[in-house]
Amino acid sequence: MSTISTPAAVDSVIDRVRQVYGSWRRDTTVAQMRQDWDALFGGVPVAARIEDADADGVKAQWVCAPGADTRRVILYFHGGGFQVGSVVSHRELMAGLSTAAQCRVLGVDYRLAPEHRYPAALDDATAAYQWLIGQGFAPKHIALAGDSAGGGLALSLLLRLRDAVRALPAAAVLMSAWTDLTASGASYGTRADTDPIHQRPMIVAMARNYLGKEGNAADPMVSPLFADLQGLPPLLAQVGDRETVLDDSRDFVARAREAGVDATLQVWDHMIHVFQQFPAQLPEARAAIDDMGRFLRRHLAA
Repeated sequence: MSTISTPAAVDSVIDRVRQVYGSWRRDTTVAQMRQDWDALFGGVPVAARIEDADADGVKAQWVCAPGADTRRVILYFHGGGFQVGSVVSHRELMAGLSTAAQCRVLGVDYRLAPEHRYPAALDDATAAYQWLIGQGFAPKHIALAGDSAGGGLALSLLLRLRDAVRALPAAAVLMSAWTDLTASGASYGTRADTDPIHQRPMIVAMARNYLGKEGNAADPMVSPLFADLQGLPPLLAQVGDRETVLDDSRDFVARAREAGVDATLQVWDHMIHVFQQFPAQLPEARAAIDDMGRFLRRHLAA
């Protein structure tokens, strides 16, 4: 996808993120990191109704833009390497999706590592989906969405549901999805000089923290890139061209297509990891959210 942001606009976004990362030291607690991450993204007022929810014991939050169709819902999984992030840090992005897709969003505050390692997050995602079904939402009126680790989590949920022969959601949208916790993609090398934040050692460390010493990063339920992808619903994957995790999306979509999945890849020129979180600064973020909205409206319209 072509870009229309100025380099200065992208640099200003990078500086904001680096100020947070740069303040973290070896002795910075996980609690402080989570507080900083929420402060970075969570202070923007949103034009949406916010309501806390208990999804069968899983903390969640409804985000509903004015005029949204409450019969249809996006189940949203935030990013943050399975260690930071929350419905607070991703509220603006969820509100943007609610507006663009014209439906409600249920953001899931799944349990985080290192207190709760795999499969805690996937168990919470499954519980939240089953809670929606119990609330009367038909699977054809549910879509999944997620960014970074949350994008990988959305795919893991699809795989778990498929393997359990349960009805699948209508579609899924993914932003800079983390599909390969082994960090084996070529882009970890080819984009090392252009990605201002995420480098392979950091990615590998986050995976180890999420899985524990005995965890297997190549497990298909952990790294959906290595799974049998047959039978998944339509997918839209967006990723920035500057990202070291570029091939997590590029390779995944290629494998999904080989398996017969209706999968679409959008690579956005000059964009960084989860650029959609900066709609006020980056026109590409607004355009990407609009694209996801159109995709979701089409697949939730049945």
